[in-house]
Amino acid sequence: MDLFTRNDIRNIAIIAHVDHGKTTLVDAMLRQSHIFRENEKVQERVMDSNDLERERGITILSKNTSVMHNGIKINIVDTPGHADFGGEVERVLKMVDSVLLVVDSYEGPMPQTKFVLKKALELDLRPIVVINKIDKPDARPTEVLDEVFDLFVELGASDEQLDFPVAYCSAKKGIAMKELDEESSNMDPLFDLIIKNVKAPEGYIDQPLQMLITTIDSNEYVGRIAIGKISRGSIKRNQQLALVRKGDKVENVKVSSIFVFNGLKREETEEAKLGDIVAVAGIPDINIGETLADASSPEALPFVEIDEPTLSMNFMVNNSPFAGKEGEFVTSRHLRDRLMKELETNVSLRVEETDSPDCFKVSGRGELHLSILIETMRREGYEFQVSKPTVIYKEENGKKLEPIEYLTIDVPEEFMGVVMEKLGPRRAEMVNMTSAVNGYTRLEFNIPARGLIGFRNEFMTDTKGNGIMNHIFEGYEDYKGDIPERSRGSLVVYESGISITYGLFNAQERGILFIGAGTDVYEGMIVGECSRADDIEVNVCKKKHLTNTRSSGADEALKLTPINPMSLEQCLEFIASDELVEVTPKNIRMRKKILDTDLRKKTNRRK
Repeated sequence: MDLFTRNDIRNIAIIAHVDHGKTTLVDAMLRQSHIFRENEKVQERVMDSNDLERERGITILSKNTSVMHNGIKINIVDTPGHADFGGEVERVLKMVDSVLLVVDSYEGPMPQTKFVLKKALELDLRPIVVINKIDKPDARPTEVLDEVFDLFVELGASDEQLDFPVAYCSAKKGIAMKELDEESSNMDPLFDLIIKNVKAPEGYIDQPLQMLITTIDSNEYVGRIAIGKISRGSIKRNQQLALVRKGDKVENVKVSSIFVFNGLKREETEEAKLGDIVAVAGIPDINIGETLADASSPEALPFVEIDEPTLSMNFMVNNSPFAGKEGEFVTSRHLRDRLMKELETNVSLRVEETDSPDCFKVSGRGELHLSILIETMRREGYEFQVSKPTVIYKEENGKKLEPIEYLTIDVPEEFMGVVMEKLGPRRAEMVNMTSAVNGYTRLEFNIPARGLIGFRNEFMTDTKGNGIMNHIFEGYEDYKGDIPERSRGSLVVYESGISITYGLFNAQERGILFIGAGTDVYEGMIVGECSRADDIEVNVCKKKHLTNTRSSGADEALKLTPINPMSLEQCLEFIASDELVEVTPKNIRMRKKILDTDLRKKTNRRK
């Protein structure tokens, strides 16, 4: 049995921090490999296919594609850059033989660069470094390359890994160079680097099949589609195979169709072999981490351990006075089925049943991870309520441990004082401080994950939108002590009805309003932030009583302060532990858990 090398294939993943240009780089590679017809209209960031990805400009799900260069097929996996979707990155790296590490030529390595690179080095991959956005006016590619080298050293890279090839790119302009002073008009230098430096897939082609499932997709025509790399042998259409589940349980299955990736399309094929990244259909309940193997010798492949969730929140059936008016799917059965379906593809998520049949405990990697799920469900027509996110603690040797995040903040110097002042009570410990470029200072902290809940809003206000913050899970440490909750109360509606300018005008003296006139409200709904620490009941439906006496200024129009509608993330950060967010396809509202004013006061007095 000789080792077989597939010289006609290279498998790579593209990894980077959020917004360093991965998806744009894939765009440029696709365009220049003549995947599209000359007259074909192609949208930008073509790989970000779902609406939320396009709106937010982030990649949430990893995507597969391929390009041809000089007769060699390069399979490319575009991965998410956000820490909350780290589970996606980890398992995708099992499919590839190298990674393109994309780094912004101005920002340099960021927390997520460190995270994804660490995962790649642990899997013994040899990265190719791509310094992107070299056409930026404030680009500093040489310094950034030194910073990347330091990061490799810090993460304990081997000598082979330290000897990494480098390409300088402007993905936007579609050019790549091996040296900064070269002239270039296309991406060919990058293609050449990939073909020369990425190991061709090797293995035993005449031995029984082994293929690890790393991604699940679904399609209304063929059902579940499992994606993975063939690491041994070959696979044919309509072949009888063994599916090795977790715990080494074996089931006999049959593959009805096999697809390979060609550009953005999936093309059906009769057979695929060692080194190919393929999608297979026909196995209804196949899951991530399972192995497809030959029926005669079913051997499992080891699967990467996915980092555990650090935040949880309750998803509940909506029981507000407006329940069932705006959503299509409103019952606990709808909610349960949808959450269970999410578990099939979302590896970092956990769903647990609770004492109540109407409430489910959902745990994820962070606020963004959970809010993307909530937003996706809302757009699909689901209506439900969620509680304030809480962190997941651990017990070890009788000690309470809590998740700690590594927080990196870039701020102009004049805002440093206020940011550090706010982070003190949140139990943040400063680890490092460097004066970065262009008047921005970089501050690095270890902070309990609890301390970050609700911080982003305050941070953006305090830095007047100029600050940049990124955080990433660091590990579990001893419990750091109490962190004060929100310092201001809520403005709570006293009676149900429709909000009126006169009532809102009187209410806005008490704090900041979240709603305008003409909004349907109910008793116990939150319509603003109070200027004091306690909650205050306000009557926003109050009309002005007409009398036959008028003062000279009475008829002047009442002026309301312009409102900022709260986004889903802002609502999740704002609510206190006795409050909920009501999510429907048309509205996002905040409310008290106990809606009745008198009952709420009695309960608070008992506490």
